[in-house]
Amino acid sequence: MPTALVLGASRGLGLEFVRQYRADGWRVIAVARSDEGIEAIKALGAEAHKLDLTDAAAVAGLGWKLDGETIDVAIYNAGVIGPRTEGAQPIPKQDFDAVMHSNVLGPMMALPLLLPFVETGNHGRGGVLAVLSSKMGSIGGMESNRAWMYRISKAAVNAVLKSVSLDARHAICVALHPGWVQTDMGGPQADLTPQQSVAGIRRTLAGLTQTDNGSFHNYDGAPIPW
Repeated sequence: MPTALVLGASRGLGLEFVRQYRADGWRVIAVARSDEGIEAIKALGAEAHKLDLTDAAAVAGLGWKLDGETIDVAIYNAGVIGPRTEGAQPIPKQDFDAVMHSNVLGPMMALPLLLPFVETGNHGRGGVLAVLSSKMGSIGGMESNRAWMYRISKAAVNAVLKSVSLDARHAICVALHPGWVQTDMGGPQADLTPQQSVAGIRRTLAGLTQTDNGSFHNYDGAPIPW
């Protein structure tokens, strides 16, 4: 039975990953910060761990809990959007700290810790380590500076993923844009349902090869410039 690990699974896309992988018969380990999220994960038949992904001690503890595991797919989903600014303007320190701790520090602590477990996935051939980023973090594709704190944090997490990919020997490390999705962040007018986004991401993950290590893709597999 293949194993998926979802970090940031209390609701939205994270919980939908748990739902779809469980429906396909996978064993799923999922992490959430809230009691409500833990209960939602357990209700889907997944193994739940409660922790704050910006807490270094808690992330290190997750490593101990995963000792001996083989992970076929690991998805880092946690993040916040921060201030919805309309242009480049000064950001209060508290907003900077909140967004960068959640969107950048969390992945910087977790992804290197998870890589060894993913290296042994897929029957020793290497699994997939993915971070949910955003095309808003693409410098090459940037055509707007709206919500620029979020954009900067996603450009930074792309660099985190690319850096971790250089340590991979068997695992495939990728950054993914989930599309504009009907979640708390995307709003009800977004193009995609969580079900559609996650189904597309899962197809993309399943079709990756070693040449995709260290790359950035749309949910449907189309490449995105860094």
